[in-house]
Amino acid sequence: MKQVINPCECGRAEAFELWISSPMPMVTLTKTLNVTRLRRVAHKRGSKFNMLMCWCIAQAASKMEVFYALPEQGQMVRYDKLAINVIVNNSKGGINSCDIPFDNDLEAFARQYDMLTAKAACDCESSFMEDRVIIGTSAMTATELDCIVNQYTEKFCNPLAMWGRYRNGWFSTRLPLSLQFHHVQMDGGHGAQFLENLQQVINNI
Repeated sequence: MKQVINPCECGRAEAFELWISSPMPMVTLTKTLNVTRLRRVAHKRGSKFNMLMCWCIAQAASKMEVFYALPEQGQMVRYDKLAINVIVNNSKGGINSCDIPFDNDLEAFARQYDMLTAKAACDCESSFMEDRVIIGTSAMTATELDCIVNQYTEKFCNPLAMWGRYRNGWFSTRLPLSLQFHHVQMDGGHGAQFLENLQQVINNI
């Protein structure tokens, strides 16, 4: 469910006034994560690494109130649920967009992830969820990336997490990740706290 709210209701009134009309309101933070445990869990479970990354991102976001309100068409809109968007390589050699509802239960999320991404790949059709905040993801694992900066479009104001191929070291596996968000939705401090929370979720999965 979503509803239009006064920006004062989510504590973002000043940011709304400052940034709602900005031609470039997006902010990008980058952090190199230690994903050693995530890689081990993926191997032990026989799970896809990117599926686990998506669940960890949504899990970290679900604990922060700022993720539930977004600027849309000059208004502030509050949602009560989250979803993760992934880009799927389809059977015709193209790509499709696939929204996956977040579930606090990892097993339930994994089932939805596998089912919906397989359907998108087979049908070559994108799927969208209009009643949830969408956290976009883009995993470009063909190469190692340091960061991706401001892939901005006025059509999408939702946060976006992006990464490339993880890097294996002698004692740990590292993954640089970029987080893009709309300045109306949150400040840099919120984004930094999210990245800290994400590392803790990964450490404790």
